[in-house]
Amino acid sequence: MSQPKEIFVRTDRCVGCRSCITACAVEHSASKTLFGAIAETPRPKSRVYVEWVAPDRKVPLVCRHCEDAPCMHACISGAIHRDADGVVRTDTDKCIGCWTCVMVCPYGVIGRHLEAHKAYRCDRCPDRDIPACVSACPTGALVYQTVPDYSETVRQHASRELLKAEGG
Repeated sequence: MSQPKEIFVRTDRCVGCRSCITACAVEHSASKTLFGAIAETPRPKSRVYVEWVAPDRKVPLVCRHCEDAPCMHACISGAIHRDADGVVRTDTDKCIGCWTCVMVCPYGVIGRHLEAHKAYRCDRCPDRDIPACVSACPTGALVYQTVPDYSETVRQHASRELLKAEGG
């Protein structure tokens, strides 16, 4: 089995522009357009959250699709499952809106769609090669790669920074 891709966050690059939030909501709208999404009822929800930490740090948060997903174990209706690609998904037809998954998520990234009375989370945009949030990020703060590829990228960057610090 090939390595699944993950969404990684480069907190040093996030400027808090919230482009990821808008792109996610539009991608999960019926119209798939910004102006169409604004007029939809119920209004589409973003699955990305940008938290402001301290005066100058921003951190984009998305579902981590935990290996031992607490939300999946807590779901009393069986609506949450892991697909063949390792992505934790919510079957909205089975979701009863009890919000148990919201309560146990360690990252606070499962949303409550109150109008639809359903839980929602990042689904990594299964109809796209690259998730909408990653494509929309102008600074590259969101990266969609396999763990080995991302780790290699980080090691190369760290090596270059170390050499610069040493004057080489």
